[in-house]
Amino acid sequence: MARYTGPRQKISRRLGVPIYGPAKAIERKNYAPGIHGPKARRKLSEYGAAVAEKQKLKYTYGLLERQFRKYFEIARSRRGVTGETLLQLLETRLDNVVFRLGFATSRRMARQMISHRHILHNGRRVSIASILTQPGDVIEVRNSPEARKMATFNLETMQITPVPDWLTLDKEHFRGTVQRVPTREDIQPLANEQLVVELYSR
Repeated sequence: MARYTGPRQKISRRLGVPIYGPAKAIERKNYAPGIHGPKARRKLSEYGAAVAEKQKLKYTYGLLERQFRKYFEIARSRRGVTGETLLQLLETRLDNVVFRLGFATSRRMARQMISHRHILHNGRRVSIASILTQPGDVIEVRNSPEARKMATFNLETMQITPVPDWLTLDKEHFRGTVQRVPTREDIQPLANEQLVVELYSR
């Protein structure tokens, strides 16, 4: 499973947003990484700004360029606003849904849980994190001591983070349901998806 494995704090500092959650590094060093970081005040071009917005989305959802481009092409082929459709595709990935439900404390952990077959999708064991969920889909933690113990700890850790309105969570049975497709307001992305659309439309 291809994924970014480099230093995560540097990505957050370079893009200026906490891609991987609250980052003390951004608070301590509010400038780009590298020896010239504190002195760099170069203004981004329109193209550079669009690329930065694309990078924010890519790293947020843990995708590589080829995977991200594939989602854009799917979004462009569908009816509706391409940028919002792109966000909806990314947000309804199985690994993201597992994370949003609180079964995992990060999308990276959610991927690992799925690949280790700790997650059931509509009652079936799955190992593919990129499955696109639909309204009515049921996501459940497998009934095994290891999986339930992990999910219990993660739910306790994530309890301060509310579950989005487009999902419902049954903590007692370690089960969540996709109620509807999320809107842009539900997602509240860190990036300007319209600049990403313009970038790929050049």
